[in-house]
Amino acid sequence: MTTLNELPVVVVGAGPVGLAAAAHLHERGIAFIVLEAGDTPGAAVRQWGHVRVFSPWRYNIDPAARRLLDEAGWVGPDLEGLPTGAELAGDYLQPFAQLPQLKPHLRYGARVEAISRLGLDRLRTAGRESTPFLIRLADGEELLARAVIDASGTWGTPNVLGGSGLPARGESTVAAFLEHALPDVLDAARDRFAGRHTLVVGAGHSAANTLLALAELAEAAPGTEVTWAIRTSSPSRTYGGGDADALPARGALGARLRAHVDAGRIRLLTGFSVHALTPADGRVSVVVRHADGSELTVTVDRIVAATGFRPDHSIAAELRLDLDPVMGATRALAPLIDPNEHSCGTVPPHGVNELAHPETGYYAVGMKSYGRAPTFLMATGYEQVRSVVAALAGDWAAARDVQLDLPETGVCNSNPADTATGEGCCGPAPTAEPAARGLATGISGGLLSTPLNLVTLDAAPASAQAGGCCS
Repeated sequence: MTTLNELPVVVVGAGPVGLAAAAHLHERGIAFIVLEAGDTPGAAVRQWGHVRVFSPWRYNIDPAARRLLDEAGWVGPDLEGLPTGAELAGDYLQPFAQLPQLKPHLRYGARVEAISRLGLDRLRTAGRESTPFLIRLADGEELLARAVIDASGTWGTPNVLGGSGLPARGESTVAAFLEHALPDVLDAARDRFAGRHTLVVGAGHSAANTLLALAELAEAAPGTEVTWAIRTSSPSRTYGGGDADALPARGALGARLRAHVDAGRIRLLTGFSVHALTPADGRVSVVVRHADGSELTVTVDRIVAATGFRPDHSIAAELRLDLDPVMGATRALAPLIDPNEHSCGTVPPHGVNELAHPETGYYAVGMKSYGRAPTFLMATGYEQVRSVVAALAGDWAAARDVQLDLPETGVCNSNPADTATGEGCCGPAPTAEPAARGLATGISGGLLSTPLNLVTLDAAPASAQAGGCCS
Protein backbone atom coordinates (compact mmCIF):
# COMPACT_ATOMS: atom_id res chain seq x y z
CA MET A 1 0.00 0.00 0.00
CA THR A 2 1.25 3.48 -0.83
CA THR A 3 2.25 5.45 2.27
CA LEU A 4 1.14 9.04 2.69
CA ASN A 5 4.58 10.55 2.08
CA GLU A 6 4.96 8.66 -1.20
CA LEU A 7 2.04 10.60 -2.65
CA PRO A 8 2.52 13.99 -4.37
CA VAL A 9 1.55 17.37 -3.03
CA VAL A 10 -1.30 18.77 -5.10
CA VAL A 11 -1.17 22.49 -5.90
CA VAL A 12 -4.49 24.00 -6.99
CA GLY A 13 -3.96 26.86 -9.43
CA ALA A 14 -1.14 27.75 -11.85
CA GLY A 15 -1.04 31.47 -11.19
CA PRO A 16 2.03 33.29 -9.84
CA VAL A 17 1.71 31.87 -6.31
CA GLY A 18 0.76 28.34 -7.38
CA LEU A 19 3.73 28.13 -9.73
CA ALA A 20 5.98 29.56 -7.03
CA ALA A 21 4.83 26.70 -4.79
CA ALA A 22 5.80 24.27 -7.55
CA ALA A 23 9.27 25.84 -7.75
CA HIS A 24 9.84 25.42 -4.03
CA LEU A 25 8.51 21.85 -4.08
CA HIS A 26 10.93 21.02 -6.89
CA GLU A 27 13.85 22.54 -5.01
CA ARG A 28 12.93 20.50 -1.94
CA GLY A 29 12.67 17.28 -3.96
CA ILE A 30 8.98 16.81 -3.13
CA ALA A 31 6.74 15.25 -5.81
CA PHE A 32 3.92 17.52 -6.93
CA ILE A 33 1.05 17.99 -9.36
CA VAL A 34 -0.35 21.41 -10.32
CA LEU A 35 -4.03 21.46 -11.30
CA GLU A 36 -5.15 24.49 -13.33
CA ALA A 37 -8.75 25.03 -14.38
CA GLY A 38 -7.73 27.25 -17.30
CA ASP A 39 -5.92 26.34 -20.48
CA THR A 40 -2.70 28.21 -19.72
CA PRO A 41 -0.56 29.24 -16.76
CA GLY A 42 -1.72 32.53 -15.30
CA ALA A 43 -5.18 32.18 -16.85
CA ALA A 44 -6.72 34.71 -14.46
CA VAL A 45 -3.84 37.16 -14.92
CA ARG A 46 -4.38 37.06 -18.67
CA GLN A 47 -7.95 38.28 -18.18
CA TRP A 48 -6.56 41.62 -17.05
CA GLY A 49 -3.60 41.41 -19.41
CA HIS A 50 -4.19 44.91 -20.81
CA VAL A 51 -3.49 46.50 -17.42
CA ARG A 52 0.02 47.67 -16.55
CA VAL A 53 0.88 47.03 -12.92
CA PHE A 54 2.54 49.72 -10.83
CA SER A 55 5.36 47.59 -9.44
CA PRO A 56 8.61 46.89 -11.35
CA TRP A 57 9.51 43.44 -12.57
CA ARG A 58 11.98 42.93 -9.73
CA TYR A 59 9.05 42.65 -7.30
CA ASN A 60 7.04 40.22 -9.43
CA ILE A 61 9.33 37.20 -9.73
CA ASP A 62 9.53 34.49 -7.09
CA PRO A 63 13.15 33.79 -6.04
CA ALA A 64 12.90 29.99 -6.47
CA ALA A 65 11.29 30.39 -9.88
CA ARG A 66 14.02 32.84 -10.87
CA ARG A 67 16.71 30.35 -9.91
CA LEU A 68 15.20 27.68 -12.16
CA LEU A 69 14.72 30.12 -15.03
CA ASP A 70 18.27 31.41 -14.76
CA GLU A 71 19.63 27.84 -14.88
CA ALA A 72 17.73 27.38 -18.15
CA GLY A 73 19.29 30.52 -19.68
CA TRP A 74 16.18 32.67 -19.41
CA VAL A 75 16.66 36.21 -20.64
CA GLY A 76 14.69 38.15 -18.10
CA PRO A 77 13.03 41.54 -18.52
CA ASP A 78 14.36 44.91 -17.38
CA LEU A 79 13.85 44.57 -13.64
CA GLU A 80 12.85 48.24 -13.35
CA GLY A 81 10.21 48.01 -16.09
CA LEU A 82 6.49 47.88 -15.35
CA PRO A 83 4.85 44.80 -16.91
CA THR A 84 1.30 44.42 -18.11
CA GLY A 85 -0.67 41.41 -16.96
CA ALA A 86 -0.13 39.88 -20.41
CA GLU A 87 3.62 40.36 -20.10
CA LEU A 88 3.62 38.93 -16.59
CA ALA A 89 1.88 35.81 -17.89
CA GLY A 90 3.64 35.54 -21.25
CA ASP A 91 7.18 36.58 -20.38
CA TYR A 92 7.45 35.01 -16.92
CA LEU A 93 4.76 32.45 -16.07
CA GLN A 94 4.63 30.83 -19.52
CA PRO A 95 8.37 30.14 -19.90
CA PHE A 96 8.53 29.04 -16.29
CA ALA A 97 5.68 26.55 -16.79
CA GLN A 98 7.48 25.20 -19.89
CA LEU A 99 10.61 24.22 -17.96
CA PRO A 100 11.17 20.45 -17.92
CA GLN A 101 11.20 20.53 -14.12
CA LEU A 102 7.59 21.76 -14.15
CA LYS A 103 5.86 20.99 -17.45
CA PRO A 104 5.28 17.24 -16.85
CA HIS A 105 3.62 18.04 -13.54
CA LEU A 106 1.14 20.67 -14.77
CA ARG A 107 -2.38 19.74 -15.85
CA TYR A 108 -4.64 22.24 -17.59
CA GLY A 109 -8.42 22.11 -17.86
CA ALA A 110 -8.39 20.38 -14.48
CA ARG A 111 -11.01 22.08 -12.33
CA VAL A 112 -11.11 20.93 -8.72
CA GLU A 113 -14.65 20.20 -7.58
CA ALA A 114 -14.01 18.95 -4.03
CA ILE A 115 -11.25 18.08 -1.55
CA SER A 116 -11.71 15.55 1.24
CA ARG A 117 -9.92 12.68 2.99
CA LEU A 118 -10.05 9.25 1.39
CA GLY A 119 -12.95 7.40 2.99
CA LEU A 120 -13.46 10.03 5.71
CA ASP A 121 -15.96 12.85 5.99
CA ARG A 122 -15.45 15.88 8.20
CA LEU A 123 -16.79 14.12 11.29
CA ARG A 124 -14.35 11.20 11.33
CA THR A 125 -11.24 11.72 13.48
CA ALA A 126 -9.54 8.34 13.86
CA GLY A 127 -6.60 8.00 11.47
CA ARG A 128 -7.31 11.30 9.82
CA GLU A 129 -3.77 12.71 9.70
CA SER A 130 -2.40 9.53 8.11
CA THR A 131 -5.14 9.34 5.48
CA PRO A 132 -4.50 10.73 1.97
CA PHE A 133 -6.36 13.72 0.66
CA LEU A 134 -8.89 12.93 -2.06
CA ILE A 135 -9.13 15.54 -4.83
CA ARG A 136 -12.13 15.16 -7.13
CA LEU A 137 -12.08 16.96 -10.48
CA ALA A 138 -15.10 18.29 -12.34
CA ASP A 139 -14.85 15.45 -14.89
CA GLY A 140 -15.10 12.87 -12.11
CA GLU A 141 -11.42 11.89 -11.95
CA GLU A 142 -10.03 11.48 -8.45
CA LEU A 143 -6.44 12.01 -7.26
CA LEU A 144 -4.72 11.24 -3.96
CA ALA A 145 -2.27 13.61 -2.26
CA ARG A 146 -0.15 13.84 0.86
CA ALA A 147 -0.93 17.56 1.17
CA VAL A 148 -2.85 20.28 -0.66
CA ILE A 149 -1.68 23.84 -1.39
CA ASP A 150 -4.75 25.73 -2.54
CA ALA A 151 -3.64 28.73 -4.64
CA SER A 152 -6.88 28.95 -6.62
CA GLY A 153 -7.36 32.65 -5.88
CA THR A 154 -10.58 34.66 -5.80
CA TRP A 155 -10.89 36.02 -9.36
CA GLY A 156 -13.92 33.84 -10.08
CA THR A 157 -15.88 35.02 -7.03
CA PRO A 158 -16.25 38.81 -7.10
CA ASN A 159 -18.16 40.65 -4.40
CA VAL A 160 -21.70 41.73 -5.10
CA LEU A 161 -22.77 45.32 -5.78
CA GLY A 162 -25.15 45.56 -2.84
CA GLY A 163 -23.78 47.63 0.02
CA SER A 164 -24.83 45.19 2.76
CA GLY A 165 -22.85 42.27 1.42
CA LEU A 166 -25.98 40.94 -0.28
CA PRO A 167 -26.82 41.33 -3.97
CA ALA A 168 -28.62 44.58 -4.69
CA ARG A 169 -32.29 44.16 -5.43
CA GLY A 170 -32.59 43.15 -9.08
CA GLU A 171 -28.83 42.58 -9.48
CA SER A 172 -29.30 39.22 -11.20
CA THR A 173 -31.81 40.68 -13.67
CA VAL A 174 -29.38 43.27 -15.05
CA ALA A 175 -26.43 40.93 -15.65
CA ALA A 176 -26.28 42.07 -19.28
CA PHE A 177 -25.33 45.57 -18.11
CA LEU A 178 -22.68 44.48 -15.60
CA GLU A 179 -18.94 44.20 -16.18
CA HIS A 180 -16.38 42.26 -14.17
CA ALA A 181 -13.49 44.25 -12.73
CA LEU A 182 -10.89 45.60 -15.19
CA PRO A 183 -12.67 45.43 -18.58
CA ASP A 184 -10.46 46.29 -21.57
CA VAL A 185 -12.09 49.68 -22.08
CA LEU A 186 -9.67 51.00 -24.70
CA ASP A 187 -9.48 47.93 -26.91
CA ALA A 188 -11.46 44.68 -26.80
CA ALA A 189 -14.43 46.17 -24.90
CA ARG A 190 -14.29 49.66 -26.43
CA ASP A 191 -17.62 49.39 -28.26
CA ARG A 192 -19.44 48.67 -25.02
CA PHE A 193 -18.25 51.94 -23.46
CA ALA A 194 -17.63 54.50 -26.21
CA GLY A 195 -20.34 57.16 -26.30
CA ARG A 196 -22.06 55.67 -23.27
CA HIS A 197 -22.46 56.45 -19.60
CA THR A 198 -20.58 54.08 -17.29
CA LEU A 199 -20.87 53.78 -13.53
CA VAL A 200 -17.78 52.38 -11.77
CA VAL A 201 -18.42 51.10 -8.23
CA GLY A 202 -15.41 50.54 -5.98
CA ALA A 203 -12.52 52.32 -4.27
CA GLY A 204 -9.51 50.13 -5.01
CA HIS A 205 -6.82 50.19 -7.65
CA SER A 206 -8.94 48.09 -9.99
CA ALA A 207 -11.55 50.84 -9.98
CA ALA A 208 -8.87 53.51 -10.43
CA ASN A 209 -7.41 51.79 -13.50
CA THR A 210 -10.83 51.45 -15.12
CA LEU A 211 -11.71 55.08 -14.36
CA LEU A 212 -8.49 56.33 -15.94
CA ALA A 213 -9.13 54.26 -19.05
CA LEU A 214 -12.67 55.59 -19.30
CA ALA A 215 -11.43 59.16 -18.91
CA GLU A 216 -9.01 58.57 -21.78
CA LEU A 217 -11.80 57.07 -23.87
CA ALA A 218 -14.03 60.08 -23.15
CA GLU A 219 -11.45 62.37 -24.74
CA ALA A 220 -11.62 60.40 -28.00
CA ALA A 221 -15.28 59.34 -28.06
CA PRO A 222 -17.86 62.15 -27.71
CA GLY A 223 -20.76 61.35 -25.43
CA THR A 224 -18.75 59.07 -23.14
CA GLU A 225 -19.65 59.82 -19.51
CA VAL A 226 -18.01 58.48 -16.37
CA THR A 227 -19.47 58.31 -12.87
CA TRP A 228 -17.55 56.90 -9.93
CA ALA A 229 -19.31 55.69 -6.79
CA ILE A 230 -17.71 54.83 -3.45
CA ARG A 231 -19.26 53.80 -0.15
CA THR A 232 -17.02 55.97 2.02
CA SER A 233 -17.29 59.71 2.47
CA SER A 234 -13.86 60.48 0.99
CA PRO A 235 -11.79 59.21 -1.95
CA SER A 236 -8.51 59.84 -0.08
CA ARG A 237 -7.89 56.12 0.33
CA THR A 238 -8.03 55.61 -3.42
CA TYR A 239 -5.93 58.66 -4.19
CA GLY A 240 -3.19 57.16 -2.05
CA GLY A 241 0.07 58.70 -0.93
CA GLY A 242 1.18 60.46 -4.11
CA ASP A 243 4.85 61.41 -3.93
CA ALA A 244 5.15 59.63 -0.56
CA ASP A 245 4.52 56.25 -2.17
CA ALA A 246 7.64 54.11 -2.52
CA LEU A 247 6.28 52.80 -5.82
CA PRO A 248 6.03 55.91 -8.05
CA ALA A 249 3.58 54.37 -10.52
CA ARG A 250 1.17 53.56 -7.70
CA GLY A 251 1.39 57.08 -6.34
CA ALA A 252 0.85 58.52 -9.82
CA LEU A 253 -2.27 56.39 -10.31
CA GLY A 254 -4.14 58.17 -7.54
CA ALA A 255 -2.81 61.58 -8.54
CA ARG A 256 -4.08 61.19 -12.13
CA LEU A 257 -7.47 60.01 -10.91
CA ARG A 258 -7.78 62.95 -8.57
CA ALA A 259 -6.98 65.37 -11.37
CA HIS A 260 -9.83 63.97 -13.49
CA VAL A 261 -12.27 64.24 -10.58
CA ASP A 262 -11.20 67.80 -9.75
CA ALA A 263 -11.60 68.79 -13.42
CA GLY A 264 -15.11 67.32 -13.55
CA ARG A 265 -14.24 64.70 -16.16
CA ILE A 266 -15.26 62.03 -13.66
CA ARG A 267 -18.33 62.60 -11.52
CA LEU A 268 -17.78 61.34 -7.98
CA LEU A 269 -20.57 60.07 -5.72
CA THR A 270 -19.63 59.43 -2.08
CA GLY A 271 -21.54 57.63 0.65
CA PHE A 272 -22.98 55.51 -2.14
CA SER A 273 -24.69 52.16 -1.47
CA VAL A 274 -26.35 50.32 -4.37
CA HIS A 275 -29.88 49.42 -3.28
CA ALA A 276 -31.71 48.35 -6.44
CA LEU A 277 -31.12 47.92 -10.17
CA THR A 278 -33.80 47.90 -12.85
CA PRO A 279 -33.65 47.65 -16.67
CA ALA A 280 -34.85 50.91 -18.24
CA ASP A 281 -35.26 51.10 -22.04
CA GLY A 282 -31.93 49.52 -22.90
CA ARG A 283 -30.19 51.07 -19.93
CA VAL A 284 -30.13 50.34 -16.20
CA SER A 285 -31.60 52.44 -13.42
CA VAL A 286 -29.53 52.38 -10.22
CA VAL A 287 -31.15 53.35 -6.93
CA VAL A 288 -28.60 54.63 -4.46
CA ARG A 289 -29.34 54.65 -0.75
CA HIS A 290 -27.40 56.97 1.53
CA ALA A 291 -26.66 56.48 5.21
CA ASP A 292 -29.41 58.93 6.21
CA GLY A 293 -31.97 56.85 4.31
CA SER A 294 -32.32 59.24 1.38
CA GLU A 295 -32.20 57.83 -2.14
CA LEU A 296 -30.90 58.94 -5.52
CA THR A 297 -31.51 57.36 -8.92
CA VAL A 298 -28.81 57.27 -11.59
CA THR A 299 -29.47 55.87 -15.07
CA VAL A 300 -26.46 54.49 -16.93
CA ASP A 301 -25.54 52.21 -19.83
CA ARG A 302 -22.90 50.04 -18.13
CA ILE A 303 -21.85 49.25 -14.57
CA VAL A 304 -18.33 48.09 -13.70
CA ALA A 305 -18.34 46.19 -10.41
CA ALA A 306 -14.87 46.81 -8.95
CA THR A 307 -16.03 45.88 -5.46
CA GLY A 308 -13.37 43.30 -4.66
CA PHE A 309 -13.45 39.55 -4.29
CA ARG A 310 -14.21 36.85 -1.77
CA PRO A 311 -12.88 33.30 -1.37
CA ASP A 312 -14.88 30.21 -2.27
CA HIS A 313 -14.18 27.59 0.39
CA SER A 314 -16.91 25.26 -0.84
CA ILE A 315 -14.45 22.84 -2.46
CA ALA A 316 -13.02 22.21 1.02
CA ALA A 317 -16.40 21.78 2.74
CA GLU A 318 -15.46 18.30 4.01
CA LEU A 319 -12.18 19.49 5.51
CA ARG A 320 -11.76 20.88 9.00
CA LEU A 321 -11.10 24.57 8.42
CA ASP A 322 -10.71 27.16 11.15
CA LEU A 323 -11.91 30.31 9.39
CA ASP A 324 -12.33 33.70 10.94
CA PRO A 325 -16.04 34.63 10.77
CA VAL A 326 -15.25 38.11 9.46
CA MET A 327 -12.33 37.77 7.05
CA GLY A 328 -12.75 34.21 5.81
CA ALA A 329 -9.01 33.80 6.42
CA THR A 330 -7.53 31.52 9.03
CA ARG A 331 -8.30 32.60 12.56
CA ALA A 332 -4.61 33.25 13.23
CA LEU A 333 -4.07 35.37 10.12
CA ALA A 334 -7.26 37.41 10.20
CA PRO A 335 -6.31 40.00 12.85
CA LEU A 336 -3.02 40.63 11.07
CA ILE A 337 -4.70 41.60 7.78
CA ASP A 338 -8.05 43.06 8.89
CA PRO A 339 -8.60 46.11 6.62
CA ASN A 340 -10.45 47.81 9.46
CA GLU A 341 -7.09 47.96 11.21
CA HIS A 342 -4.50 47.44 8.45
CA SER A 343 -4.20 49.16 5.14
CA CYS A 344 -0.81 50.74 5.03
CA GLY A 345 -0.28 49.73 8.64
CA THR A 346 1.90 46.75 9.41
CA VAL A 347 1.06 43.25 8.27
CA PRO A 348 3.53 41.00 10.06
CA PRO A 349 5.47 38.45 8.03
CA HIS A 350 3.50 35.24 8.22
CA GLY A 351 3.79 31.68 6.99
CA VAL A 352 2.89 28.13 7.85
CA ASN A 353 1.94 28.81 11.48
CA GLU A 354 -0.66 31.43 10.52
CA LEU A 355 -1.91 29.47 7.51
CA ALA A 356 -2.43 26.12 9.21
CA HIS A 357 -5.90 24.65 9.73
CA PRO A 358 -7.01 21.84 12.02
CA GLU A 359 -6.90 19.80 8.79
CA THR A 360 -3.21 18.94 8.83
CA GLY A 361 -1.64 19.27 5.39
CA TYR A 362 -4.17 21.67 3.82
CA TYR A 363 -3.10 25.27 3.21
CA ALA A 364 -4.90 28.04 1.35
CA VAL A 365 -2.26 30.48 0.10
CA GLY A 366 -2.07 33.59 -2.03
CA MET A 367 -5.10 35.79 -2.57
CA LYS A 368 -7.41 33.09 -1.20
CA SER A 369 -5.57 33.05 2.11
CA TYR A 370 -6.59 36.67 2.74
CA GLY A 371 -10.31 35.95 2.54
CA ARG A 372 -12.11 39.22 1.90
CA ALA A 373 -9.20 41.45 2.90
CA PRO A 374 -8.14 43.47 -0.18
CA THR A 375 -4.54 44.05 0.89
CA PHE A 376 -2.86 40.89 -0.43
CA LEU A 377 0.62 41.30 -1.89
CA MET A 378 2.06 38.90 -4.47
CA ALA A 379 5.39 38.68 -2.68
CA THR A 380 3.54 37.82 0.51
CA GLY A 381 2.18 34.82 -1.37
CA TYR A 382 5.68 33.87 -2.48
CA GLU A 383 6.88 33.91 1.11
CA GLN A 384 3.81 31.97 2.23
CA VAL A 385 4.55 29.07 -0.10
CA ARG A 386 8.25 29.10 0.72
CA SER A 387 7.31 28.67 4.39
CA VAL A 388 4.64 26.03 3.73
CA VAL A 389 6.90 23.93 1.51
CA ALA A 390 9.72 24.13 4.04
CA ALA A 391 7.31 22.75 6.64
CA LEU A 392 6.23 19.94 4.32
CA ALA A 393 9.91 19.09 3.93
CA GLY A 394 10.29 18.96 7.73
CA ASP A 395 12.54 22.04 7.82
CA TRP A 396 10.69 23.88 10.56
CA ALA A 397 13.51 26.34 11.23
CA ALA A 398 13.22 27.65 7.66
CA ALA A 399 9.43 27.42 7.72
CA ARG A 400 9.20 29.73 10.71
CA ASP A 401 11.87 32.16 9.53
CA VAL A 402 9.37 34.35 7.67
CA GLN A 403 10.44 37.85 6.68
CA LEU A 404 9.24 40.57 4.33
CA ASP A 405 10.36 44.05 3.34
CA LEU A 406 7.42 46.12 2.08
CA PRO A 407 7.65 49.71 0.75
CA GLU A 408 5.63 52.69 1.87
CA THR A 409 2.36 53.84 0.34
CA GLY A 410 2.27 57.27 1.94
CA VAL A 411 -1.30 56.62 3.16
CA CYS A 412 -1.77 56.40 6.91
CA ASN A 413 -4.92 54.37 7.44
CA SER A 414 -7.85 52.80 5.69
CA ASN A 415 -10.26 55.60 6.54
CA PRO A 416 -8.34 58.88 6.41
CA ALA A 417 -10.12 61.96 7.67
CA ASP A 418 -11.92 63.98 5.07
CA THR A 419 -9.81 66.94 4.08
CA ALA A 420 -9.89 69.42 1.28
CA THR A 421 -6.69 68.10 -0.20
CA GLY A 422 -6.37 64.57 1.12
CA GLU A 423 -2.78 65.44 2.06
CA GLY A 424 -0.98 65.64 5.34
CA CYS A 425 -2.35 62.48 6.97
CA CYS A 426 0.96 61.41 8.38
CA GLY A 427 2.21 62.61 11.70
CA PRO A 428 5.61 62.00 13.26
CA ALA A 429 7.31 58.78 12.31
CA PRO A 430 6.47 55.97 14.70
CA THR A 431 9.22 54.29 16.64
CA ALA A 432 10.80 51.27 15.03
CA GLU A 433 9.37 47.87 15.88
CA PRO A 434 11.22 44.56 15.85
CA ALA A 435 12.07 43.22 12.41
CA ALA A 436 9.61 40.37 12.87
CA ARG A 437 6.78 42.87 12.46
CA GLY A 438 7.69 43.62 8.87
CA LEU A 439 7.07 46.93 7.16
CA ALA A 440 4.10 48.85 5.86
CA THR A 441 2.06 46.98 3.29
CA GLY A 442 -0.13 49.64 1.76
CA ILE A 443 -3.49 49.26 0.10
CA SER A 444 -3.54 46.85 -2.80
CA GLY A 445 -7.23 47.13 -3.61
CA GLY A 446 -7.99 43.95 -5.49
CA LEU A 447 -6.07 42.06 -8.12
CA LEU A 448 -3.62 44.79 -8.81
CA SER A 449 -1.79 43.92 -5.62
CA THR A 450 1.61 45.43 -5.13
CA PRO A 451 4.13 42.62 -5.61
CA LEU A 452 7.08 43.25 -3.35
CA ASN A 453 10.59 41.89 -2.93
CA LEU A 454 11.60 39.45 -0.25
CA VAL A 455 14.80 39.90 1.70
CA THR A 456 16.53 37.94 4.42
CA LEU A 457 16.90 40.12 7.49
CA ASP A 458 18.73 39.69 10.75
CA ALA A 459 17.43 43.09 11.72
CA ALA A 460 15.48 45.81 10.00
CA PRO A 461 17.65 47.47 7.34
CA ALA A 462 18.96 50.83 8.35
CA SER A 463 17.37 52.52 5.35
CA ALA A 464 13.94 51.04 5.94
CA GLN A 465 11.22 52.15 8.29
CA ALA A 466 9.98 49.37 10.55
CA GLY A 467 6.37 49.50 11.59
CA GLY A 468 3.80 52.11 10.66
CA CYS A 469 3.28 53.68 7.29
CA CYS A 470 4.34 57.29 7.60
CA SER A 471 7.72 58.58 6.62
